[in-house]
This record gives sequence, structure tokens and C-alpha cells, in this order.
Amino acid sequence: MTSSSMTNAAPAGFNVDRLVTGFVHVLRRGGLSITISQSTLFRAALDVVGLREGLDVYWAGRSTLVLKQEHVAMYDAMFLAFFHHNTSGFSMRFDDVAELIDQLASDGGNDSGGDGEGDKEIEVLRFSRAERLHDKDFGDFDEAELCEAERAMAELRVRPATRRSRRRRRSNHGDAHDLRRTVRAAMRRGGEPIDLLTTETGDRNRRLVLLLDISGSMEGYAKVLIRFAHAAVVGRGDVEVFALGTRLTRITRQLATRDPETAVAAAAGQVADWSGGTRLGDSLDAFVREWGLRGMARGAIVVVLSDGWDRGEPSVMREAMERLQRLSHKLIWVNPLKAGPGYEPTAQGMAAALPFCDAFLEGHCLRSVSELAAVISAADRTD
Repeated sequence: MTSSSMTNAAPAGFNVDRLVTGFVHVLRRGGLSITISQSTLFRAALDVVGLREGLDVYWAGRSTLVLKQEHVAMYDAMFLAFFHHNTSGFSMRFDDVAELIDQLASDGGNDSGGDGEGDKEIEVLRFSRAERLHDKDFGDFDEAELCEAERAMAELRVRPATRRSRRRRRSNHGDAHDLRRTVRAAMRRGGEPIDLLTTETGDRNRRLVLLLDISGSMEGYAKVLIRFAHAAVVGRGDVEVFALGTRLTRITRQLATRDPETAVAAAAGQVADWSGGTRLGDSLDAFVREWGLRGMARGAIVVVLSDGWDRGEPSVMREAMERLQRLSHKLIWVNPLKAGPGYEPTAQGMAAALPFCDAFLEGHCLRSVSELAAVISAADRTD
């Protein structure tokens, strides 16, 4: 083999999983015995080396798919045939590869795996890839991985925390007598005594308020975290979302559209300073004055999603957070930078805000966002 460059990067929407299973299919038909675990390792290796250097792709496959020296010659021949490779220099023509994979799929699968083996393998590869993405930092995602993360966010369900309602409702086994209803029921029966009717207190959802920092320093995270906000808003009337930048912008109505792409585009269009500067303390203060004190934050779960960078006065941040803590049921700060090695909350905004937070969480990956959803749902009923 000679080293050469795959000058064409994979186009948007190219299915690398199908490329892997197609190549494995060819190798099996040539006589190699390859397990699903080996295919998964090959897929993981491609995530590391990419699809630009032909020699890298060759060794990614050879080191994971070939276990015996006598199979190397067959692997080389199959690699050359499958990737349209020649030793004088080649480039990967993805249209040709995709066409070849489609032809293999239409063959019906004659290798030892039997019918359905390819589909099973694709599912295993997708699961393995999802597991790898689960802990990967959003800031390190490529475009394809961002698309996968966005799909995962769309499927996320943020169950609301509940609180005990003061309004009572009818119940056959309640803890209080409903004398008025009991008397009326007795009168309908001519005054004959009946069993005492009762009521009980019910539950209602706590309001959830999400305050998302959309400044330039949060750009790599905000475009994913806004999908979390959309998942929280859809189908519920007790969630509010605001964008925090150089100003405060309410984007709840825009995110209420069920289609994620439409909703996020509408929200981004509503925000004039997306990926701009940050006046985090001033924006939080504006929320408290314009919305929080009017009742929106009272008894609510308030979540600030921000790296804590602020160009304003620390005193403004401290006062806003102190008032917000008093108003809310639980005040949570989600900082994507918290997961970094050796992280210390030394940014002046973060340092000023932290003493008033009931919880300080990471928000850099799918796992941490799932944990945030669990924390929100598990908030206790204490008023």
C-alpha cells in the first residue's frame, strides 16, 4: 500500500455506518469472518482518523478487521476494489461508494450473517456511536455529530416537577369532609342520610424558567442547549425561555412550534444579539424586575445555562441572583465549562452568582443534559 490523500471529505448527510457495513459485507463475501464487534471497532477508528487520508482508512480497517496474516492480501484487494483505489494516487469518490453500497444492499445479503444481519449491524453501530457521543463535549462536535445531538434532544422528555395545590378536588377517599356537597346529595334523596363525601388536595406542575446565555463565548453550546429548551417547551404551558446576551429576549412563543428546526430558527430570528457580547448580570436583573417580581419566578424552578462570563459589575449579578433565589423554589446554574479538568469558578460573573445557586451542574454533553432533566423532574414539593 502507498500513502495517498482522500481529497474529498464526506458530504453532508453521507452515511458512514452504511459505508462500514458495505465494506464488511464485501470482505465477508470474499471469505473473511468478521464479527459485529470488529465492525464497531472499525467504525470507532474512522471517528478518530477521519476519511481524508487513504492510508489512515486502510490501517483503521486492517487493524480491526484482519486477524490473520494470510488474510492481508485478500483485504488489500478488497480495499482497492471497494474504495476505487489505485497505488499511483487516488481520491475517494463518495457518489461511487454510495452507489456500490446500494448495490450490495439490493443483493439480498449472501454472506454468513443471513437476512437482516446488515440491518442489525447498522443498529449496533448507531448505538455504539450514540454511546460515544453521550460524553463528548458539544464544543468538539462536528456537523454530523451536532445533527445527532439535536435529534437526541428532540426525543428528550423533561417531566415537570410538581407542587401541592391549595385547590381541593373531589375524592372518594379524601382527607377532608365536603359538607356542602354532602348536604346537597342528601337533599336530592329527600333528606336521607348518606356517606360523608370528601375532598383532597391535588398536584400541579411547577413552572420551569430557562435562561439561556447566547453570547459569543457560549456559541458552541447554545445551539445545542436551545434544543433542550425546545424539548422542555413543546406540549407544556408552564415553561418560559429567555435568551441572555447584551439584552433580555423572551423566546417562549417561538420555541412552542413542534418542529425543532422551525422553532429554533424562529427563536434565533427573534434574538438580535445572538453570539454577540454579554451583559449577563444586567440581563438577569432585567428578568427579575420585568418578569420575576410579577410572579413568573415565584415558586418556579429557574435554570441559568451560562459559562458565567460577564462584562458588567459583579454587584449587579450578586443582587439579581440573591433576589432570584428568594423568589424561586430552586435556582440551578448549568455551566458547560464545569466539566473541564481543573475548572474553578473564577470568572467574575460565575464567582458572584455561585453562592446563591441551589445546584451547580455541568451542561457540556448529552449525559449532563439528561442529568439536568432528571434534577428538574425530581425537585421536591416543598413550597
